Amino acid sequence: MEIGITTFVETTPDVETGKVTSHAERIREVVEEIVLADQVGLDVFGVGEHHRKDYAASAPAVILAAAASQTSRIRLTSAVTVLSSDDPVRVFQEFATLDAISNGRAEIMAGRGSFIESFPLFGYDLKDYDELYNEKLDLLLKIRESEMITWSGEHRAAIHNRGVYPRPVQHPLPVWIASGGTPQSVARAGVLGLPLVLAIIGGSPLQFAPLVQLYKNAAEQAGHDVSKLTVASHSHGFVGENTESAADKFFPSTQAAMNVLGRERGWGPYTRATFDHARSLEGALYVGDAQTVAEKIIFLRKNVGITRFMLHVPVGSMPHHEVLRAIELLGKEVAPLVRSEIERWEAEEQ
Repeated sequence: MEIGITTFVETTPDVETGKVTSHAERIREVVEEIVLADQVGLDVFGVGEHHRKDYAASAPAVILAAAASQTSRIRLTSAVTVLSSDDPVRVFQEFATLDAISNGRAEIMAGRGSFIESFPLFGYDLKDYDELYNEKLDLLLKIRESEMITWSGEHRAAIHNRGVYPRPVQHPLPVWIASGGTPQSVARAGVLGLPLVLAIIGGSPLQFAPLVQLYKNAAEQAGHDVSKLTVASHSHGFVGENTESAADKFFPSTQAAMNVLGRERGWGPYTRATFDHARSLEGALYVGDAQTVAEKIIFLRKNVGITRFMLHVPVGSMPHHEVLRAIELLGKEVAPLVRSEIERWEAEEQ
């Protein structure tokens, strides 16, 4: 069971002071967070790509590379790369370079992205949303398999027997399919035999169990070894010294961030009752003390089949020292509890 962190490097106003951390300062803070995650024994750190004022990470590979030379074992991944509006050649080159700096610890999470700012920014039409992703994923996978590429498509210039460099330390460079939970994307990951990451940020995580089974069925039918498949979750949460104080610290910034998105997307107001309901065992928020968060992660593994759990913290902007403390508690207290119980449970299953 791998355990790690994801962040979108948010730069929203502090809910108490109204202060907005500069992009430069927040990026430096995230590098510090990655270094700490490595030190406390976490397995993976992911940085998500966005192209708007309230997120500072438009170039995740650069941020991850800054941390790569200061870390030794933690895996470094995008979370996600918005592949539909990017160039697969450049994506591969950037992450192959990260793989060299980190000596084989780079990963790509390839997704469509739930935000659309990158499409007009880079000159793409949203009506081509599905075609862009399918075509660019095809090219990315061909590049990781072969040094010399011949390829043609509808939305990018053709490539005729050209090499793509540098080549990564890992072969193949890990590429995950990131999904919000649509059956089509889950099945695609299975057919391709690629690892799957699910954004489990609302409702009940139990609703994702049939999707994980669909993924495995599709992989098996395509001839892949199901025992080697890995499934990750990306879920909001915060670890504190005790459960109630953790909830009180995490709620204000979460509410502010979710209400901004809600106004953009037509959702209803995000209330404390909504938040508290999601903190229940079968809810999608992983907020509390180490024991509480560990129990929820174990529940997710046993009932959904998740093999990598990534805690997304913060949601909105929180004091940097509180985020660091949550990372420390996740690595030093939550992860050992989860790994010990999973080992015991799997031994009994055998």
